[in-house]
Amino acid sequence: MGIGVSVRAAVVSEGGNQQDLPVDLDALFRAYACDLNSFAFRRLRDREAAADVVQDGFLRFLVWNRSRPQPVGVADARNVLRTVISNLTIDLVRQKKSRGFHDPLDLAGPIADPYPTQDRFLEGREAYRLVKEALDASPPLQRAALLLNRIGGLTHAEIAVKLGLSPQQVSRYIVKVLDRCLVRLAAGPR
Repeated sequence: MGIGVSVRAAVVSEGGNQQDLPVDLDALFRAYACDLNSFAFRRLRDREAAADVVQDGFLRFLVWNRSRPQPVGVADARNVLRTVISNLTIDLVRQKKSRGFHDPLDLAGPIADPYPTQDRFLEGREAYRLVKEALDASPPLQRAALLLNRIGGLTHAEIAVKLGLSPQQVSRYIVKVLDRCLVRLAAGPR
C-alpha cells in the first residue's frame, strides 16, 4: 500500500549535471522507517511514541522539502530525516520532563470519596423512609410478591406457587407496588 507522494529533488549525477528526479516518499519510508524507528525507540523507550515521531518526521521532511527552491536529493534524505527525528525525540523528552511523570488513571485508584456527602446521606435516608411508607401502605400479598421477587430473587412463577396466585396476577401486584413507591418518592416528604 503506497502513499504515492513524490517530491521533486535535484540530484547531482555522476557527470556533475543536476537532474530533477522525483523523490518517492513511499520508497524513502520503506527504506528508512525501520532504522529510524529503532533510532527513536533507543532514545524514547516507547514503541508507540517512536512510531509517532518517525511519522511526524517524515511529514515534516515532506513539507520542508517541498518549500525549498532546490529540494534535497535522495542521497541526503536519510541524513535530513535522521536530524529531524533526532530533534523531535529531544523535544518529546523535554516535554515529558517538564510535565513530569503521571500514572495512568487505572493505577491511581478511586479518585472520588466512596462515602456519600452529608446531603446525599440525608436524601438517601429520606428516600428509604418514603419507600418504606409506600410498602407498609401496600396490601400484604402485593408487598410479599414484590419482596419475594426483588429480595428473595424468585421468579413470577415461583411466587405464584408460593402465594397461590397466577403468574399474571403476581406481575400486576409487583407493578402496582412499584408504582406506589415511585408515586410516593415523587411526592416527597409530607
